[in-house]
Amino acid sequence: MAKFRKMLKPMGFLMGYVSKYRLILAAAIFFVLTGAAASVTAPYLIKPIVNDYLLPGDIPGLVSMLVLLAVVYAVITVSGYCSARLLVRLAQRVTHALRQDVFNKVQSLPMSYFDKHTHGEIMSLYTNDADTVSTFISNSLSAMITAVLTFIGCVTMMLILNPVLTLVSGAFFAVMAIVVTKSGGISRKSFVAQQQDMASLNGYIEEMTSGQKVIKVFSHEKQAMEGFEERNNALLTSSAKAQLYGAIINPFLGGIAATNTSVSSCVGVLMVIAGFMGGRFDIGSLISYIRYMQDAGRPVAQFSGQINFFLAATAGLERLMKLMEQPAEIDDGQWDISEENGAKAWNGGTPVAGDIRFENVDFGYVEDQRILKGISLHAQPGKKIALVGSTGAGKTTITNLINRFYEINGGSITFDGIDLRDIKKDDLRQSLSMVLQDTHLFTDTVRENIRFGRLDASDEDVENAAKLAGAHFFISHLPQGYDTVLFSDGANLSQGQRQLIAIARAAVADPAILVLDEATSSIDTRTEKLIEEGMDRLMEGRTVFIIAHRLSTVRNCDCILVIEGGEIIERGNHDQLLALGGRYHALYTGAVELD
Repeated sequence: MAKFRKMLKPMGFLMGYVSKYRLILAAAIFFVLTGAAASVTAPYLIKPIVNDYLLPGDIPGLVSMLVLLAVVYAVITVSGYCSARLLVRLAQRVTHALRQDVFNKVQSLPMSYFDKHTHGEIMSLYTNDADTVSTFISNSLSAMITAVLTFIGCVTMMLILNPVLTLVSGAFFAVMAIVVTKSGGISRKSFVAQQQDMASLNGYIEEMTSGQKVIKVFSHEKQAMEGFEERNNALLTSSAKAQLYGAIINPFLGGIAATNTSVSSCVGVLMVIAGFMGGRFDIGSLISYIRYMQDAGRPVAQFSGQINFFLAATAGLERLMKLMEQPAEIDDGQWDISEENGAKAWNGGTPVAGDIRFENVDFGYVEDQRILKGISLHAQPGKKIALVGSTGAGKTTITNLINRFYEINGGSITFDGIDLRDIKKDDLRQSLSMVLQDTHLFTDTVRENIRFGRLDASDEDVENAAKLAGAHFFISHLPQGYDTVLFSDGANLSQGQRQLIAIARAAVADPAILVLDEATSSIDTRTEKLIEEGMDRLMEGRTVFIIAHRLSTVRNCDCILVIEGGEIIERGNHDQLLALGGRYHALYTGAVELD
């Protein structure tokens, strides 16, 4: 019973979507019921055909009844066609709405969710899991409903025709039901495993495809193939177990049904000979009964054949439900930012200055493992703050906390004196721009990739931002200039060009705070010098956080923070830190190197 209730929950989740399209559902149910009623009616017509027309030799009457029987079967055919068309439409509408909600939900999830799930796993929700739901609605739902209604109708007519003989057939039906129930319970676990293995395989494919260049550089094709084979074999095993049920259950049920037909026919003939039910159970009644009995057995086999799709859909729905139940990003902000006369201001009218202050901030991606320990810093408006330290020291984590990608464990962070948690996240992030070491470009034109920083930016704004970043010259020499379409994350550009577009995208946003996380790491020294003036213009008047391994790029910063082990161990400007003779001095003079 507990397993049954567990399967009902995903179906309840699905019905929440199906119920949005009540008219389509109602029309489909109407045709399903009509088809089921006609299916139950057809066998009963055999009784008068045999008793009243065939045996007495009434040919005209026989022809009339056969025409009536043909009409009934035509109703069955038309109803089946209409219900199938409607359910396909319903499946497409439901899948469309489901995918839309999944995508919207993903946009609301915190960064911590993406840290724990691969891109392939998330993609599997849109493809495999949603597709199994669509297949179930369009192909299996009608068949399962029809099977249940037909079975009930046939058994009812069997009871009317011969209640005693129905008990004999009922024993076989009970065995069939037990087989279906037990096998379905065992098979469900395999379908859940199949969906999980499919997600794992998709994640691996996505990762290996995007990392194809790295694989070839290190000649790891063999290891990649072995990794794929391992996951593919796991999927083969779970899929085989899941599909084994469908492969063995139908022949088994067919054997039970054949035995039922033989036994019931023999018992029924003896009842006819013995004049059972005062002679009312005659040869016509027996033929109708046998037909009903076969029709009642067929839905059981049909239902069992659709169980695979039902279980696959249930497993997919469980994964979709799990995603939809994930807590969204916390956003309790009351402060927002508006723009008046070209200047950004808080909702109280105070201008947005870009004053960032950390007060004794503690943070860890895992609750009991702190990455930052008691961090305190003050970035005054218009100042440039450099973060220097070994890999994993916590530099990027600090900038991630300014964006509220993660929630701090202790202390406070303020923006212009306002606690970050009191600022609406959209407004907070629209006042910030980041240029990351790993540049991501979308499959779109160069112009639209830059405009992504501010969607209402004009073409002139886009080109001015490109000029500011030093990207205008190379863009204007592309085949279609700003309308050149980028693909595969900008694979038709050099790494340096991709980084310049990312810088232009940050520039067009006109942010109060700018974060440069190894922004020039992929640009050669010559190119870096060419864009120094543009970067200076970009940083002018803004609060800037710079993360860099090239210490030459942070010499002119107002304050340099040396971070190790999640703590600030030195702070000051370039000259002050050199005079201190500590870690920064050792790094700058080459006595030690950054990890």
